[in-house]
Amino acid sequence: GENPDCVHVTGCPSIDIAHQVVSSGNNILDFDPIKKYGGVGPELDWSNGYIVAMQHPVTTEFKLAEFQILETLRAVHRMGLPAFWFWPNLDAGTDGTSKGIRKYREQNKIENIHFFKNMKGADFLKLLKNSFCLIGNSSVGLRECSFLGVPSINIGDRQFGRERSSNIIDVDYSADEILQAFNIVNNGFTCSSSNLYGDGNAGKKIVKILSSVDLSIKKKLSY
Repeated sequence: GENPDCVHVTGCPSIDIAHQVVSSGNNILDFDPIKKYGGVGPELDWSNGYIVAMQHPVTTEFKLAEFQILETLRAVHRMGLPAFWFWPNLDAGTDGTSKGIRKYREQNKIENIHFFKNMKGADFLKLLKNSFCLIGNSSVGLRECSFLGVPSINIGDRQFGRERSSNIIDVDYSADEILQAFNIVNNGFTCSSSNLYGDGNAGKKIVKILSSVDLSIKKKLSY
C-alpha cells in the first residue's frame, strides 16, 4: 500500500558488514571462538571443519518449540562434526527451545557441540564464512549466508515466503531430513555468492536517499 515513488530498494544493511568481512581480505577464522567467547560445552578440535547452528522458536508454533529443537539437536549430535551452537532469541516459545537444549545436554553426553550466547557481528560472519554450513531457521541463513556463499539448511516455516538464493536447502523439523540435507552439503553441494539481499553498499545508498528526498509526515496508502 505504500506509494511506489516512496519505495527505494537499497538492500539489507547487515550485508554491508558481510561485505566488509569479505573485502578486507581478513575473512579467515583468525580467533578461537571458545577461548574468546567462553560458552558452555566441550573443547572442540575444529581445525578440520565445523558447522554452525542457530534455531529460534516460531511464534505461531510456540507449543512445538521443545520438540523442534530436540530434532535438530539429535541430527547435529549424530553428525559428529564440531558444532558451534547459538542460543535462541526471545520470541514466544523460547522457554520451550531453551528447555529442550538443557534437557538434551543433561540426558546425553555431547562431545561435538559447544553453546554460545552471542558473538560480535564481524566474528560471527567470519565463523559462518569458514563453516561447512549453517543449520537452523535464522534469517542469517537466507541473507548473510547467501552473500557469503555458505550453504544453509533451513528448517521449518519460520522463513516461509522469503526470497531464497541457491544456498538454501529446505527441510522439515525432522532429524532424518536434516541429516539427509547435510549429506547433500557434505557430498559436494556448492553455491556462489549472491546479491539477492544486497551488494554491501546499503548504508551509502540509504544516506544518499535520505539526503536528497523530500520527507513528509503525511502518509496516504495507495489502495
